[in-house]
Amino acid sequence: MVQVRAEVAYDCDVLVIGGGIVGLSTAYAITRAAPGTRVTVLEKEGGPARHQTGRNSGVIHSGIYYRPGSLKARYAVRGAAEMVKFCAEYGIAHAVTGKLIVATDKAELPRLHALVQRGRENGIPVRELGAPQIAEYEPEVRGLAAIHVGTTGVCDFVGVARQLAHGSGAEIRYGARVERIDRRAGLGVAVRTRTGDVVRARVLVNCAGLYCDEVARMTGDDPEMRIVPFRGEYYELARPELVRGLVYPVPDPAFPFLGVHLTRGIDGGVHIGPNAVPALAREGYGWGVVRPRELAGTLAWPGSWQLARRHWRYGAGELRRSVSKAAFTTAVRRLLPAVTPDDLVPTAAGVRAQAVLRDGALVDDFMIKEGPRAVHVLNAPSPAATASLPIGREVARRALTMLGSV
Repeated sequence: MVQVRAEVAYDCDVLVIGGGIVGLSTAYAITRAAPGTRVTVLEKEGGPARHQTGRNSGVIHSGIYYRPGSLKARYAVRGAAEMVKFCAEYGIAHAVTGKLIVATDKAELPRLHALVQRGRENGIPVRELGAPQIAEYEPEVRGLAAIHVGTTGVCDFVGVARQLAHGSGAEIRYGARVERIDRRAGLGVAVRTRTGDVVRARVLVNCAGLYCDEVARMTGDDPEMRIVPFRGEYYELARPELVRGLVYPVPDPAFPFLGVHLTRGIDGGVHIGPNAVPALAREGYGWGVVRPRELAGTLAWPGSWQLARRHWRYGAGELRRSVSKAAFTTAVRRLLPAVTPDDLVPTAAGVRAQAVLRDGALVDDFMIKEGPRAVHVLNAPSPAATASLPIGREVARRALTMLGSV
């Protein structure tokens, strides 16, 4: 057991667990808001942004999908503008490309119209397009109708994370996997890493992503949710000239996933995906990656079974597209009829850290909770990279308020 003594000499004021873009944005926001505050970041990998931050499609989301007034809506809209400004200020590769959301079936038209209304409520400029106008933006894309969202873009989120790490002035310790946490409400928090190092802090911030619920429990707080990992599998388009920018289907409102979409990245390549299939490990980037303890933890959570019972038809379709390239190609052809199986080249997958409640409900907004001397970020999947600067400021505000009261 790690011990915290009354005469403890603190190694830092705020200790952040997790060196993804949210953790590093938090460290950056703390030192900007309160210069002189000592911040340490513990990251288990050998560098920053190795998981959700570095394994997504690189899209700066506009915020059009999210419920007006929600954290996702407010932080994505604000964060998109701030992310473009941040990238421009520090010379990080980015582009504001706009995107199309395309309805390919009559049943999707009411949902497309609802997105127009939602976009306007969120203060996002939206242009409605008929079928002939789609070709003005994407000659190879087919659909019944579409909307163009001009504020969407792409950027190098790993480059952003590196700049946040550098600009924060925090002590960043890589290769520092957390093994034990001892919190004493009247004294502070002590964290032991796998290498045996002990870091003592006044306040702990948990930005551990795929392991945030485990870190919360190690701290002694009940997160009242579990992370259920969903793998998103991507292909790269062998004929990138077929796609000019970003093309999305109309999403299913019952799910936080956006469906298989086409993304021209900052490197000029076009990624297609992701789907969403259950991962057999928190960092299960392929079917061959199985961690029995983590899988058992997922299966032991009642919400996992409730989720499976409620949405098994949707899940079956995702699994079919995972194991069958032909099925995946068929899904892509709804948007891009010219694509063939030979055009799809497998590329790196990502894993979404999705919070699921005990009743099987998918947490559809960012979730930040507090405990004694601790702030926990418990649900921050997409669009968290886009929204990372305002999320970081909110977590920093809570941590600094807590720091001022201890």
